[in-house]
Amino acid sequence: MFKTVLLLTPVYVTFFWTLVLNTANRHNNDRARLFLGKFMLFTCILYFSHFLFFYPLPQVYIYFDALYQYASLMVYPLFYIYIRLLTVDENFELKKHYKYIVVPHLLFIIYSIGILISPHENYQTLITDYENSPWNFLKIVLISMKITFLIQVILCVTGNTILLKKYKHSAGQYYSDIEDSRIYKAELLNLCIILTGISSFVLGMLGRDFFLAEPVAIAIASLVFSSLLFAIGLLGNVQKVVNPGYETDSSAQPTASFATEQEMEHFKAEVSPKILRLFDKDKIYLNSKLTIRDVAQIAGTNRTYVSNFINTRFNQNFCSFVNHYRLEELQRTIWEHPEYTINTQAELCGFGSVDSLKRAVYYSYGILYSEWRKVLLSKREKTQDSLKAKA
Repeated sequence: MFKTVLLLTPVYVTFFWTLVLNTANRHNNDRARLFLGKFMLFTCILYFSHFLFFYPLPQVYIYFDALYQYASLMVYPLFYIYIRLLTVDENFELKKHYKYIVVPHLLFIIYSIGILISPHENYQTLITDYENSPWNFLKIVLISMKITFLIQVILCVTGNTILLKKYKHSAGQYYSDIEDSRIYKAELLNLCIILTGISSFVLGMLGRDFFLAEPVAIAIASLVFSSLLFAIGLLGNVQKVVNPGYETDSSAQPTASFATEQEMEHFKAEVSPKILRLFDKDKIYLNSKLTIRDVAQIAGTNRTYVSNFINTRFNQNFCSFVNHYRLEELQRTIWEHPEYTINTQAELCGFGSVDSLKRAVYYSYGILYSEWRKVLLSKREKTQDSLKAKA
């Protein structure tokens, strides 16, 4: 019974995230998270096949082996496509992304044809006693699959790292919520997939026969993969697009600079004061979900112009710029209403959450919120005492 639970744990985990990621985000049209749900589906198939093999149910697994090999070759390309949807691609398109999944499909077809044309005894020996099975077409294909898997892991991890590094600062130029502007969740996702790849490679080198003889090793492997996959699902479910620059709305045109001097003068004379008015008078920053696209649309300009204006004039990215206003609002709120709870303060001052408020304080002042609040209240008390003394 204990063995069954351990073997099924990664199946439960991946099935859970398959349901969550494919349903909970559909109404938000969150394509990256929806695609991560496809990754979890293939991973679920992979670990269900593991369960059949190690339970063991050889009479059933033999019909799943080709599907297992196919799923194992699909998971890393699918995860790389997911990272691309976070950074450079708006949608999954077969004509654009086929090159990442064509090899798994070809090897699956070749392996399936090999199974059909090979004597059943040869195929059965390959499944039940791989180490002692004779060299034949199927075994060569399986070795090719293992080599391909290793190459996929290396390419996936390298590609993910490059994309995340390249677009590391894009989120801060788009989102106003400090939690959304940070990509540490995406970096942790990549770390989890690295650890999963290393673990898979080590297990592959040890071979299935080793785990059949070592039930403790099966338990450890199951717990490791279950933990990593749960972390991937949890992080992926809250990770927003890192680089929303591919959006096709009118404010997202990729203009690096002003096309003409007249255009620049128009922006300085009319648009930039309008942007400042949105923050100084209209307090647009109180919208916790504010993005730079919202500002650009209200100001009637290009998102890139707004970004360049904030970066050049204030030497800040969009997130830092907005949170500067929110922190000033927070100071006023604490000064006038020290009795308000931190949850009320976060809501009133435009922060998306209490955590976002605390991080904004720490990043701006280098101290914890509790310490900063004490200093502020101390100044408030001294000011009030001074005013009373003068009166």
